[in-house]
Amino acid sequence: MSSDDERDEKELDLSSPEVVTKYKSAAEIVNKALQVVLVECKPKAKIVDICEKGDAFIKEQTASMYKNAKKKIERGVAFPTSVSVNNVVGHFSPLASDETVLEEGDMLKIDMGCHIDGFIALVAHTHVLQEGPITGRKADVIAAANTAAEVALRLVRPGKKNNAVTEAIQKVAEAYDCKIVEGVLSHQMKQKVIDGNKVVLSVSNPETRVDDVEFEENEVYAIDIVASTGDGKPKLLDEKQTTIYRKDESVNYQLKMKASRFIISEIKENFPHMPFTARSLEEKRARLGLVECVNHGHLQPYPVLYEKPGDFVAQIKFTVLLMPNGSDRITSHALQELQTTKTIEDPEIKGWLALGIKKKKGGGKKKKAKKAGEKGEASTEAEPMEATSDAQA
Repeated sequence: MSSDDERDEKELDLSSPEVVTKYKSAAEIVNKALQVVLVECKPKAKIVDICEKGDAFIKEQTASMYKNAKKKIERGVAFPTSVSVNNVVGHFSPLASDETVLEEGDMLKIDMGCHIDGFIALVAHTHVLQEGPITGRKADVIAAANTAAEVALRLVRPGKKNNAVTEAIQKVAEAYDCKIVEGVLSHQMKQKVIDGNKVVLSVSNPETRVDDVEFEENEVYAIDIVASTGDGKPKLLDEKQTTIYRKDESVNYQLKMKASRFIISEIKENFPHMPFTARSLEEKRARLGLVECVNHGHLQPYPVLYEKPGDFVAQIKFTVLLMPNGSDRITSHALQELQTTKTIEDPEIKGWLALGIKKKKGGGKKKKAKKAGEKGEASTEAEPMEATSDAQA
């Protein structure tokens, strides 16, 4: 690697203030987009309309940024808005013809992302369509995902290992008599890379293995926690429901069908790095061409998976910057009030939740974090403890 390459590489991480600004600007937009989407989530609202409003807001907000930059700066949707209900695990972002609507009492997972110049901020949030506090197993599963996210925030830090995070989040879910959903990965992110090589597994089992890695300063992670009241082993029920894909830049197979070649050139032009929804493509040609593109590995699908009917699935995803002065959670949203049937008694989990997330002289932040943890479980379960204030700062 030449010294020029090394310098370019160095400039693209959090040691560059400009890079930090782009991450935080993307986060500010996606946090606002989440609020816009939540306002639209009402009984009888069509899910496709909600998804389109989320994406449109991100496009509109990013379009006005860096308009006069000397070189063209890509910006916009980093992950299409999806709204997945009850036992649907995720990635539900239907085509325009889909008539699925929300109903009173539905538990929604809203998942979305924004990028500026390829620097990505992702967020996912769980909301129940009802007035008043969330109770029973719905409250338990949201608390399981949220408390696991809070623990992960405190363990994803320089010098710590990924496998320690995997074990901790499973332990938290068990405390609420819930399961962490298998197959969900938390990835390191880099410029134009939504799924970097450093990975945190949600559930470790013999079939799924990742390399043991250590977190380092100036890295960025999207921590994705999905919990279920079911067995945490979701199934693909209908491949036709898959609408979100990402171009695999390493595949060069020559496609046979004209429709496939047309679609792949459209994708290379408009979505070279980020996941996109089939709604963004010309629908008739897309239907014909997508199958061949997926079969030969050009496109990586994000399938719509299901737990069993009657199960509830909750998701919390946030983006964290591992800054020299501590962890900076840049995406989040406050939860509804939760009245869980379980409380955290385990001293190890309480110890994790009491850890500070910022490095402060004299340990001021640590004291404060401990206090929040001691206030009783509600502070841990019902809302991100210190993380929310950090995200808004």
